[in-house]
Amino acid sequence: MSKRVLDSPDALKELTGQEIAVTDWFKMEQERIQQFADTTLDQQWIHVDVERARKESPFRAPIAHGFLTLSLLPHFMHQAMEIKQGVRLGVNYGLNRVRFVSPVRAGANIRARVVLESLKDIPPNGMEAVFNITVEVENSEKPCCVAEWVVRYYR
Repeated sequence: MSKRVLDSPDALKELTGQEIAVTDWFKMEQERIQQFADTTLDQQWIHVDVERARKESPFRAPIAHGFLTLSLLPHFMHQAMEIKQGVRLGVNYGLNRVRFVSPVRAGANIRARVVLESLKDIPPNGMEAVFNITVEVENSEKPCCVAEWVVRYYR
């Protein structure tokens, strides 16, 4: 499914309850996992010690931090949807629910399915969208992350 291009935020009203897009695959490289570990100071061996993870981890490989996967939601949303005009500001309002269902091994491909769960007007001149995001791992039956993400758009 290609990027959904909307003329204005009002066009979201017609998409409530629908899948908006499925993004392209994104490769989760060990280098990115290491960069995230360095940035967040989360150096747990299961993420950064490749040899130890291969030997001792139940996953037999280093895995990405759950928060790294979660931090890619803006990237995936940019691939999923564009509002051409009428949005002065978009704000990450937070998350209602997040679960890290299964691991993302270094080198795996992930992508997101984006569903617009709900939409409501908020004063002044705003809209609050709740998106259900399911991040999938290629060739896996279970998603790696499911999240309910709240985004506010101001006109």
